Order: sequence, then structure tokens, then C-alpha cells
Amino acid sequence: MESADVLIVGAGPVGLTAAIVLKQLGHDVTIVDAQAEGANTSRAAVVHAHTVELLERYGVAAPLAERGVHTPVFAIRDRDRLLIPVPFGALPSPYPYTLMISQADTEALLLARFKELGGEVTRPLALTGVKQDREGVTATFGEGPEIRAGYLIGADGIHSTVREQAGIGFSGGTYAESFTLADVRLSGGVPRNEVILYFSPAGLVVVAPLPGGLHRIVATVDEAPREPDVAFVQGLLASRGPEAEPAVVHEVVWGSRFRVHHRIADSFRDGRIFIAGDAAHVHSPAGGQGMNLGIEDAVTIGELLGRVLDGAPAGLLDTYADLRRPVAQKVVALAGRLTALATVGSTRRPVRNLVLGLAGKLPPVRRRLAWQLSGLDRRRFVPGR
Repeated sequence: MESADVLIVGAGPVGLTAAIVLKQLGHDVTIVDAQAEGANTSRAAVVHAHTVELLERYGVAAPLAERGVHTPVFAIRDRDRLLIPVPFGALPSPYPYTLMISQADTEALLLARFKELGGEVTRPLALTGVKQDREGVTATFGEGPEIRAGYLIGADGIHSTVREQAGIGFSGGTYAESFTLADVRLSGGVPRNEVILYFSPAGLVVVAPLPGGLHRIVATVDEAPREPDVAFVQGLLASRGPEAEPAVVHEVVWGSRFRVHHRIADSFRDGRIFIAGDAAHVHSPAGGQGMNLGIEDAVTIGELLGRVLDGAPAGLLDTYADLRRPVAQKVVALAGRLTALATVGSTRRPVRNLVLGLAGKLPPVRRRLAWQLSGLDRRRFVPGR
């Protein structure tokens, strides 16, 4: 039977971050993933200032900042009308911008750092069972090995086997619409220095720059195609995007679809088992908070476990849920509000635009949104070491 201080299930950004934290703090970590290498998708593309700050402690911030596109403004627009500009330039952070980078690149950089620290990911290895006792956790993997660890972190996504095995409920619901996702080459009236959330009665669409001259498109639709083509994405931008200088889609480099839930786990811990990231909370992509929230979870539980493994009282681990669950509730609520505002009907649209337009002229409103979206208002919910 293999053994480790901590077993991590899931080698996406959340699992890799937790593994890096524990490895850098000198602990024995085993990380497994059910997917074959290279099978990961590129859904998450937004890395906010607070997340980069956290990753700076662990040697990942510099390559991330070098690879990604620095975007100093998040803008909420109704077609050509600017409702609320959210500038990040004045934030008290070394990273006063939204960093746009594909999840594939983020994972590659995190994996490179983990390997630099001497770690390896075991894959493909699908978890089939978890049992815990007073001394540790035993995980089984079908015909594969058994792994014994002091603690287990489930970073295995929305359909988390770890959460299921721990018997933790996942309360919430699912948005009626599906979401389409596409990385495209385009020209026209889309600013290169903004992440834009376009409001429209037809549904929201997010347009954001990516490295290599690409733009990420995320939009709500009644039923998204499995692989969106140029005509489909062009139709979305024609009906929801800029009008005075329309955006023209030239190529869809990659595309996908997904359903979005708004759920929070009833508990983030069961004894020696912890869950983080999408295993613990999922929500609308409006505001680009999902992966960032998960990385915060990973740093928090990694540092707390590191202290306990170094001899701190085990009761310190109780603070994980106390710190992270209220944050998840707040972020899920904010994403829900943005989604609801984005999709109001035509009759309420003028009132919404008037109210948001007036609010957007107030510096305190813009500052508050900048702090919320950048994650800097959550600094106190991630313990320093």
C-alpha cells in the first residue's frame, strides 16, 4: 500500500496548487487524476490579482504574469453603452489587472512548478472508494493501488467522487440556459484592454482577450451546440456585442458547451477529508471567479494542513470551513446577481441601464466592484504563514 501525508484527488489548478503548497512546505504529497495527460479543457481563463498574489508565495506568479494578457479594466456594457467601468489600475497590489490566460496554460505552469519541487501526478487513476478512521484515510482505485494518507483533499470537480464518498450534500440548482465557450480570432469594435460583460435581453456574453491574439467568448444560450462554429459565435456577437463597429469573427480555434450550476457543499469537511474548488462550490461564470475561488481554497487548506503536519493542534483545521464557506456563499450570490442583471427583459432594460449608468459614475461603486472582482476583499480569508 502506498502512503503519503496528504492525498489529493484531482490535478486541475486547484489540486495542483494544494500540492505545490504542501510540497514547498516540506510534506509528502500524492496527487492523482482520472484524466489522461492532455485531456484537460480550457474553460477558466481569468486569474485575478489576489490569486496571483497567493501564487507568488509558491513560485508561480512570475511565469503566469509573463504568459498572460494584462487587462486593466472590467467593463459592463449594454451593446455600445458603457454602464459600469471597473478599473483595476489603482488597486494596492503588485498585479493591478485581470490576467487573461487559458486554463491549459495555467495548469501547465502549475504542473511545471510541482515537478520542479520533485512531484509527479499519477494518471489516469479514478477514485472508487474512501474510508477513514481516527489515524487517516484509505483510498481505493478499482484494480489500481490502495493509498493511505493522513488527510485527503478532493479537488475533483463538480461531480466529485470524494464529496460523494464523504456523504456531503451539494445544495443549489442549475441555470435553465446552457453556456457556450469559444476561443476565436476576431476584429472590429472589441477593445483589447478590457474584459467585457455585455448585457442583453438575449442573454449575457463575456468577451475577453487571450494570449496569441485570441478572444474568449462565453455566452448563455437556450441550447449550446457541442462545437460552436464561426456563424454561431458571429450571431451571438451581432445580437449582443458592439453595434457601431461590429465584431467580426474570423476563426473558432476551440469551442465547447456546458451547463452551469449554482451550488455550495453543505460542508467543506468530513473528518480527515476536505473538498475544494468546484467540488465545494460552483456558480455562473459572470465575474470570472470560479477558478480563483478554488485556488484560494487550495492555498488555505494546504497551509492549514502544513501547520498541523508540523505539529500545530488539529483543531486548526476547523477554521477551513469557517473561512471558506462564507466566501463561497458571497461569490455565488454576486455571480448570480450579475447573471440576473445581464438577462433582464426588454421592458426593464431602460431602468436597469439608467440605474447602473448612474452607479457607474460613482467612484466608491467602481472601487468596491474592483475590490470584489479582484478578490482583494478576500485577503483576510486566506491565512498567511
